[in-house]
Amino acid sequence: MNVRTERPAVVRVLVACVCLGLTLASAAGAQNTAIKMATLVPQGSGWYTTLQEMGQQWQTASNGRVTLRLYPGGVAGDDSDVVRKIRLGTLDAGVLTSVGLADVDRSILALELPMGYTDYDEFDAVLGKMSPQLEKVYADKGFVVLAWADAGWVHFFTKSPVRTPDDLKALKLFAWAGDDFAVELWKSAGFNPVPLPSTEISTALQTGLVSALPTTPQAAVLLQWYAHARYMTEVNWAVLLGGIVVSKVVWDRIPADLRPALLKAAQEAGAKARAQTRGSLTGDVEAMEKRGLTVVHLDGAALEAWRRAAEGAYPGLRGKYVPALAFDEALKLRDEYRKSAAGKASR
Repeated sequence: MNVRTERPAVVRVLVACVCLGLTLASAAGAQNTAIKMATLVPQGSGWYTTLQEMGQQWQTASNGRVTLRLYPGGVAGDDSDVVRKIRLGTLDAGVLTSVGLADVDRSILALELPMGYTDYDEFDAVLGKMSPQLEKVYADKGFVVLAWADAGWVHFFTKSPVRTPDDLKALKLFAWAGDDFAVELWKSAGFNPVPLPSTEISTALQTGLVSALPTTPQAAVLLQWYAHARYMTEVNWAVLLGGIVVSKVVWDRIPADLRPALLKAAQEAGAKARAQTRGSLTGDVEAMEKRGLTVVHLDGAALEAWRRAAEGAYPGLRGKYVPALAFDEALKLRDEYRKSAAGKASR
């Protein structure tokens, strides 16, 4: 045996084996993605179950190459925390409200104009027209919107009855921490906002730090906020829009042939959650009424006072709080829909 020729041959074989092993390990790592997704929705809720089902569909459609790990109930922080962690790479995805989405781009707030939409039909029509451009804006900023969903109409839950905007001005109103312009806007309109993380709402209501909370009936019943704010003003202030989003870096890491099935499952989850929310309104309110909630019903004059207060803030919203282009586009699309709907109704 020629030792001097044998040893180099052995070394070359060993090196080749090591390189092959590293290549296979790298390929396996590239093909398997565990997506860490945070959400404020509590474990055990309908929303949470829907997200679990979406994760199961992802795992099945990808033959186990894509899995979902959920962090529910605000354990990863509120929306702003989740957006920051997605940017840092410590989280991959989130179920965000419009507050979190606005941390990425404020165009979404054109769909959150107070009393800007009369009903879901108007809201859905505008979202349907604006969503392709909104999705492009978010993708350009590193966030892929997999699905849109909403948590229903925002009402005011308060510790004392509120019938008019002046009644609300006397209370300490929860506002999302970090959105300084929104806080200043509330103040300039004569209200008394108290900026806090959403994860501190329950404590703030119990201690009296806040005495009024703008939120949806679904959120109020799921998170038991109504137990400390026993009055609900029946005014459709705005639809609380949200979305299932994922980091574009993470999404692009998933093999392209898998993405359509994952996207379809997410869109189905968003549609199911939206249907659950809208269908549960009556039941949610009735459940809270049985446990001590009082609904403050408003007559036409009171509703008009709320509308005047809301629309009076629009000049301050446009261009400062909401980008002017998005603001104008949303109202144009809304008015076009109203004109079309009125025309159909008159036939």
